[in-house]
Formats: sequence, structure tokens, C-alpha cells
Amino acid sequence: MSAEPTGPRLRAGVISAGRVGSVLGAALQRVGHEVVGVSAVSDASLRRAEELLPGVPIQPPDVVAGNAELLVLAIPDDAIPGMVQGLASAGALRASQLVVHTSGSQGVAALAPAAALGALPMAMHPAMTFTGRSEDVDRLSDACMVITADEITGWSVAESIAIELGMEPVRLPEEARPLYHAALTHGANHLITLVNECQQLLRDAGVEVPGRVMAPLLSASLDNALRLGDRAYTGPVVRGDAGTVRGHLRTLSDADPDVVPGYRELARRTAFRAERSGMLRDDVAARVREALDEEQA
Repeated sequence: MSAEPTGPRLRAGVISAGRVGSVLGAALQRVGHEVVGVSAVSDASLRRAEELLPGVPIQPPDVVAGNAELLVLAIPDDAIPGMVQGLASAGALRASQLVVHTSGSQGVAALAPAAALGALPMAMHPAMTFTGRSEDVDRLSDACMVITADEITGWSVAESIAIELGMEPVRLPEEARPLYHAALTHGANHLITLVNECQQLLRDAGVEVPGRVMAPLLSASLDNALRLGDRAYTGPVVRGDAGTVRGHLRTLSDADPDVVPGYRELARRTAFRAERSGMLRDDVAARVREALDEEQA
């Protein structure tokens, strides 16, 4: 899908110029909407606003909201209800205004004070990781926008905005958002932790450019997992190589003991999923679990 204008141009306001807000603001500008204001306080957010939204006025949240037809709240999850209530109390929200938050874990209930005033509430979470740099704007065109609304108009408007940005809209009911967000966080954020731990271990082993060694392997593993599910497993656990698993635990204990609990738990989960999918016989899985449960001397 290409990011092309598909509807009336809107006056958009962004609270705030964090990694997500600055990028979505730039994406809205790219398809012809006018970003009339952005809130930014920290040095990092001010810098992002200058780089991605040059010329857009830096204003307090109530001023941004008051001037916007489309208000984007790109703030931490826990801050959304208080911000919306504060804007409503300040008279900055109004009927027919489009009010969006970008939280993955919360739905439109967090926007209840805006809805009570006649605004159209929408939860629109871009399923993408953000650095707050210009390349993120291009990445949006390959991502999904996960949408929750509480009326037909909300669904339609949110889907139109997503498509306009070049994204694929995905509908999700309100009650499913916490599990959806937990799943993405478990996959994306913990993947970064795992990859960076692996890179450090490779450096400790003497590999000067660990990323070069890991990239083809990890790229193939991710592709296989997405296409094949549990059938993508390889390695000592699914081969039933209990001796190799014991060796890994000894080596990791010497190299970096803090890594060992994570290795044990992920190996247990691997054995469980491999056994459940029929890739690992019950008796072999038992030997692997025995090796994982042994305490190192």
C-alpha cells in the first residue's frame, strides 16, 4: 500500500514529540495533513520535533488540543487517562474532534472523558519499533496499525487514516488489547535483550564483529519461525543433545552467570513446544529437562 492522500486534510496536533508521536506527525504531514502544533518538553523531544516536524509550533498540550481536528496522544500508557481528563477539564476537547491514542495495551475506555464531550475516540497502535528518526516514517508503510473503536464511524475513520499512511489496519476488540500488547512486548523487546546478550557472549569468545556472524542466522530463524511456527526449531534441545545442553550451562556459568537463568527458561520452553508439536519424543524431552534442572557444581 502506498501513502497517498485519500480524504479531507485535517489540522492535526501531537502530544508529544516522543519517538512515536514525532514519527506519526511526520507521516501525517507526508500525506498532506497539517500538523498545527506539537508538545515537547525534554531536550530529546525538542530535538525530534525540530528534525521531523520543522516549523511546527511547540505548544502546551491544551493549546495543541484546542487547535486540532485530529489529536494524537503519543504519551506513556499510564498518563493517558489523566491527560484526557485534564484536557477535557480545560475545555480543550470538543464534539466531532478525532482523539487518538497510540497505546497498545489500552483501548478507547482511556478516552472516555473525550467521548463524553462528543469527540470520536480511537485507539491506534502502530505495530512497529521506533527510534524517533526519519527512517521510521518509511518503515510505517510495511507495518500494521492495530485499531480499536467503539462505533462504526470510529472503525472507519481509523482504518482510513491507517490506509492513508500506507499501513495495514487490523481490528482488535477492547478486551484483547492487554494480551496483544504483552505478546508484542515479549517478542520485540525481549528479542533485543536476547540478541544483545548473544552479541556480548560472542565478543567475549573473540568474535570481533558479532553482528556479521549473527545476522544471517537470526534473519533465517525469524523468517522460518514466522512461516513454519514450531516446525522451525533446530539446535541441541530439539535434537535431544542433553550433553551439549549441560556443556552450555557450564560454559555460560563461567562466562556470565547472569545469562544462565534466561538460557534455562528459554530452553525449557523450547523443549515444551517441540514436544507438544511432535518434534521431540517424550523420553528425549525428559532427558533434556533433567539436564536443564541440574545444578552446576
